[in-house]
Amino acid sequence: MVAESSPDAARVAVVTGANRGIGRAIAVAYAEAGYAVVPTARDAATLDDVVARIEAEGGTAVALPCDVADEGSVDAMASQVLDRFGSVHTVVANAGIAGPTAPLHETDLKAWRECLAVDLDGVFLTFRAFVPSLIAAGAGSLIAVSSMTGKRPLFGRTPYAAAKMGVIGLVRTLALELGPHGVRVNTVCPGAVDGPRLQDVVRNQAQSKGISFEEALGAFTAASPLGRLVQPEEIARACTFLSSDAAASITGEDFNVNAGAAMY
Repeated sequence: MVAESSPDAARVAVVTGANRGIGRAIAVAYAEAGYAVVPTARDAATLDDVVARIEAEGGTAVALPCDVADEGSVDAMASQVLDRFGSVHTVVANAGIAGPTAPLHETDLKAWRECLAVDLDGVFLTFRAFVPSLIAAGAGSLIAVSSMTGKRPLFGRTPYAAAKMGVIGLVRTLALELGPHGVRVNTVCPGAVDGPRLQDVVRNQAQSKGISFEEALGAFTAASPLGRLVQPEEIARACTFLSSDAAASITGEDFNVNAGAAMY
C-alpha cells in the first residue's frame, strides 16, 4: 500500500519505458514510496496495467506516450508533465532496446544507429527536457538505467555496449554540471534481470555462439557469486534509494545491482 504520510508524498517521478519489466517495477516502487508517478512508453495504452496497479493501492499515476528517440515526443511529454504538476523530483531514464546480436563487421549501420538512438540519445533527450526545471527548483534526482554491459563487454553486442558505456559517461559529466544546483545524477547498472527480455538475449547469445539455451543462460548466472539472476524489483528499490534523502551525498555513481557479476 502507498503510505499516505510518506515524506515524499508531494513528489513526482517520471519513468520512461514503464510498460514492462524493470520500468514497470520502478514505476510501482515510486508509487509505493509516495510519489505521484508518470509512467511513459511509446504506446500509452500499454501502460494501463501499471496505472491500474498503482491506483488500486491509492497512488497517483498519469500515463503519457513518449518515444525517447524522438526529440519532439520527449519535449511534448515533459511539457505535459510540468503543466500538470508544476515540477518533478525524479526522472528515471529506463527506456531501452537490446539491439542486434552479431559481430561488429556483420552489424549494419541502421541497427547500430537505432540502438544508440534509444539507449543513449534517449537518456540525453529525457534528461535535457527536465534539467531546466530541476535547476529552477534547486533539487532533484536524475537516474539512468545502464547495464553491467556498460562496464564490461558482452559477446556480439557492440552497439548495446557502446550505448550503455556512453550512458555512464553522460551521467558522470552531468553530475558535475548539476551538483552546484543541488541536482544529483546517478546510473543504475543491472546485471542479468529475470524476465522475457533476458530470455530473448539468451536465445540470441546461444544462436551466435552455437550453444544451447541452457548453456547460454548458465554463462549469465555463473558470473555471479550469488549464482542467480537479478529481479526487477531489486533494480526498482535501488532507484528509489538513490532518489531518497538517504542518498543525499551520492551523485555521479554507477550503482551496481548485478548479484556481484561486476564489482567495479
